[in-house]
Amino acid sequence: QFKLIVENPEKPVAPGLQVTAFVEYYPENEKDLEDRLLLLIEDDIIDIPLLGLIPCCCLEIQSEINFGAVIANNKIISKEISIANRGSSSGTFKISYDGVVLLNIEPTSGAVEPKSIKKVKVDICTDVPRIIKEVIKVELESHGCTEVWIKAVVVEQVLKVLGVSRGNILECINFGPVYFGSSKTEQVSLYNESPECTDWVAVLEDDAIGGEMGTDLQRSADAGLQDLSLKTTIKDVDVSTLILCIPNQGTLLPYEKSLVTLCFSPKKFKRDFGVNDSSLKQDYVLFLRFEAVGNKDGYLQALMNHPHHTELALTGSGLPVMLTFNPGPVIKFMDCFLGEQTQVLCTLKNESESLPITFSFRKTANFNISPKKGKIKKKSAKDVIFSFSPHQIGTLQVKQVVDIIGTGVEKNNLQLLKTKSFHQIYLSFIGVCKSKRKNILFKINPGITPMISNATGQFVADGGAGQCADTAPVAILKSTQTQIHTHQINRNCKDDAFIAFPNDRAASIRPSEWNKKYRTIFTKTERYNYIDPEFSYTERERLSKEAHKEYYTDFISSLRQRRLQKDAARQFYIYNNSVNIGLKPAEGLMSPKISITDFHKEKLQFKMLPLDENCLLTSRKLAEIGSKSSVKEIRSGLSAVPSSTQEKDDSNLTLTSKQLHQILIGPSTMDFGDVCVYSTTARKLHIINNLLVHIWIQIEIEIDELQQTSPLSQVVPPLTKTHIPIVFETNTLGMFKRSFTYTINNQHHGHVLVVAKAVSVELELSARELILNPVPGYLAGTEFRTTVRVYNPRNHPAEFTWKPVITGRRTAFSIQPAKGLVEAYRDLECEVVWHPGFNSPEAGEFNLCVRKGNTIKLKCFAKVTYHT
Repeated sequence: QFKLIVENPEKPVAPGLQVTAFVEYYPENEKDLEDRLLLLIEDDIIDIPLLGLIPCCCLEIQSEINFGAVIANNKIISKEISIANRGSSSGTFKISYDGVVLLNIEPTSGAVEPKSIKKVKVDICTDVPRIIKEVIKVELESHGCTEVWIKAVVVEQVLKVLGVSRGNILECINFGPVYFGSSKTEQVSLYNESPECTDWVAVLEDDAIGGEMGTDLQRSADAGLQDLSLKTTIKDVDVSTLILCIPNQGTLLPYEKSLVTLCFSPKKFKRDFGVNDSSLKQDYVLFLRFEAVGNKDGYLQALMNHPHHTELALTGSGLPVMLTFNPGPVIKFMDCFLGEQTQVLCTLKNESESLPITFSFRKTANFNISPKKGKIKKKSAKDVIFSFSPHQIGTLQVKQVVDIIGTGVEKNNLQLLKTKSFHQIYLSFIGVCKSKRKNILFKINPGITPMISNATGQFVADGGAGQCADTAPVAILKSTQTQIHTHQINRNCKDDAFIAFPNDRAASIRPSEWNKKYRTIFTKTERYNYIDPEFSYTERERLSKEAHKEYYTDFISSLRQRRLQKDAARQFYIYNNSVNIGLKPAEGLMSPKISITDFHKEKLQFKMLPLDENCLLTSRKLAEIGSKSSVKEIRSGLSAVPSSTQEKDDSNLTLTSKQLHQILIGPSTMDFGDVCVYSTTARKLHIINNLLVHIWIQIEIEIDELQQTSPLSQVVPPLTKTHIPIVFETNTLGMFKRSFTYTINNQHHGHVLVVAKAVSVELELSARELILNPVPGYLAGTEFRTTVRVYNPRNHPAEFTWKPVITGRRTAFSIQPAKGLVEAYRDLECEVVWHPGFNSPEAGEFNLCVRKGNTIKLKCFAKVTYHT
């Protein structure tokens, strides 16, 4: 079957030339052939083997598919197996699997073209944590049966709280004693022990069992039970102000650690009644939960076998500042004269048994303190000297402020912990400065008699000996206010001139203001006023100076006007909401008078305001917001796409982890249970929007069994609850597990697992055997009757027919109705009658035949009593 086509050369082949020969192969049957070709080169013989192979397939398949480590989040994940054909003809394959872990294998059979690759899709469901190690059998043409291993490790989405230094798992953080008003921080590491990214949020459980706020745990149980006023006060306290978590939300990469700072800031709860409790400490026990975003089936009353959160206990104590002063708080100094100093020794004692105190005295006029600042250890004392150094005469009484220094959190920057004054203590300093007696020296005044003098006007007391005025006397009275010795020519002068005293000559030669006139004190003659041109302003300079002064006056006025406008706009934006509409509440209005009875009837509730991003979520806040949203349920009439301007703006927002945590969409696993084929069943997908903005939900379904679901898009208003009916319909018997995805605001994705078991129509009987007894009071030979109930436990109506089982003898039993229809989840009562007669059989059988369903056998017996 081989043919050689060649022309042998007659002459030797020269170097560089070649001779070509053709070998043709014509197979006559499907068998591989072998032969040889002999090539004679002068004295050498070369044996060339010839192989004739028929076309065949060569299928290859990988031996393992490893999904790796995945999270148990009720998601369907897929991978592909490659079947390659290295041969020259197409080959067939067939896949078989008898396990229950793998959901879907498509296709299970087929052909692979030569020099090509066929992809086989394998699906698994990550519903429960487990190790998947399954094997599927693949029959390859011309290769036999091959095993392919499917491996995966399904793990929980676990968040762990670890210590920063040692990396150990933390269950409790004890802040220890902290002064009221101050803060203390601790750092932990939040670890994502899962192979996928995790969005997390911190929630403070302020209503957890075992939590304590403001209770002295060292007191007896009877004392704690009697103190009911404190427990009433605690109910209205926002606990998120006591604990800060920075950050309180975020995203963790696979196996990533993030540093989280916890800040404890105890606040003192005041009791409504009772004695002064300034020396009592208050203990706190709170629970902080780090939760993965999206796992809220517990809120939706669904089963949750593996909660995806970790809980951290926080304990600490709040202590008041107990600093005493001896003497104090009113300190009186001895009287002293101006320029002298008196001192008082004061002892500062720290009565606290747990914490030291750092103090600082503020600067006060006429008083000095040494040392001004310092630190006192617990149960220790320190001496401080208070000095009274007056700079003025009289009784001086001041309030001395003592600042207690500690660490606190800034309001504008919660991440910054700085040293500041968190508590003040006030002391009263009282000191008297007396004046010294002074000898009065008199001197003769040769000039004008002053306004204040003695009876003769000759001697004037010189109180400022050694002090001379740096200005010469100038005119201080209006000339029109006196008429003494006024010259007749100047008697009618009514101008606004000043009086020039005789002893002000030294001032008259100075440059004066050009628009002022001076007259003598007696004759009112206009006084000559010399203006030195070298020192005085010219007319142009005066106008420039006035213009310059006016320019800066207008500039300062415009700045003030702009500042007032900004302040007014700031006040407007503070109150620019739907309630206040830009007006300051109760401005100019009188507050109503509230009686004590009205006050006790009120219940303080959380205001429905947007949650601060720096503020922790608490379980009470979530429950309060959830109760508001669940009451307002909308069943229809929602928009499919954002239409108004507000809806469009809200739907474009990128939500944070804390905001996503307040959107409840579930349940995450929708179990339809047993569903009949060719039937339609619906379940509700609940959507609860606890935010103050609109959200846009879009559902993406590519599954044929869920194509009847509608609507697939909805805009949910703020604080609203609604639902979307998920419709399931199938024509294939067996287990169904698929997942569909949804998006929030076209950015945030989620998924829902749909589980159902497609079964055929089925009916059940209340009994498989019936005994028919005669009815008392009836004559012998009458009919025996009883009933049997037919139940339909499925979701589809079932048609049935009673068919008697015919044996050698005819049957004496009958059933009515002989056929009919039982609605879904309903039942129907059928009557069985035995007709007595000669040679009537006392037993019979019927088959309950369900159309496209099951068949059940019913046995009937008639209990006949014979009399002798």
